[in-house]
Amino acid sequence: VTEIMFFGGLFMTYIAYRGAYPDAFAAASQKLNTTEGFINTLVLICSSLTMAMAVRCAAQGKKKAVVWLLFATMLFGLAFLGIKADEYTYKFQHHEVPGANFAPEDLNANVDHASLYFALYFGMTGLHAFHMIVGIGILCFILRGAMKGIYTPAWHTPVELFGLYWHFVDIVWIFLFPLLYLIDVHKGK
Repeated sequence: VTEIMFFGGLFMTYIAYRGAYPDAFAAASQKLNTTEGFINTLVLICSSLTMAMAVRCAAQGKKKAVVWLLFATMLFGLAFLGIKADEYTYKFQHHEVPGANFAPEDLNANVDHASLYFALYFGMTGLHAFHMIVGIGILCFILRGAMKGIYTPAWHTPVELFGLYWHFVDIVWIFLFPLLYLIDVHKGK
């Protein structure tokens, strides 16, 4: 519940400022790479699938499948973070990070309002990435237990509870992607 309230507050802040500065937010959103955002969405949907399958296999006592599915989930999570790191690197190289060096090229908008958009972008996606990093850390622990064979049909609660966490993080991205990347994509064409 606290995570929902926290992300909910960020979403409401974004919506309020987007309503106040629609032109600057639309122009700034055109600087995002929708292809990388879309690929990351597909990666996370695949990670949710492998996580759900891991929970099911744990409930059925399929130990080898649980290990492989948890490992696949981890790889999808790492792929997401790698793509996000590439996107962040591009933003740093092109001065699209709020601060003293903020000077995005070809931005037809108020720079201060565009800076606010990017501050929210980095804050929201950075917090999401932090949750992914924490999730991968927990996943290492869960995976180690799966390799030892401690999860059985009678007791697989850690896998199931972690699955809920993982799905929550994925759902947050399902809202972040259209809100940040797609909501104004038609204005750039």
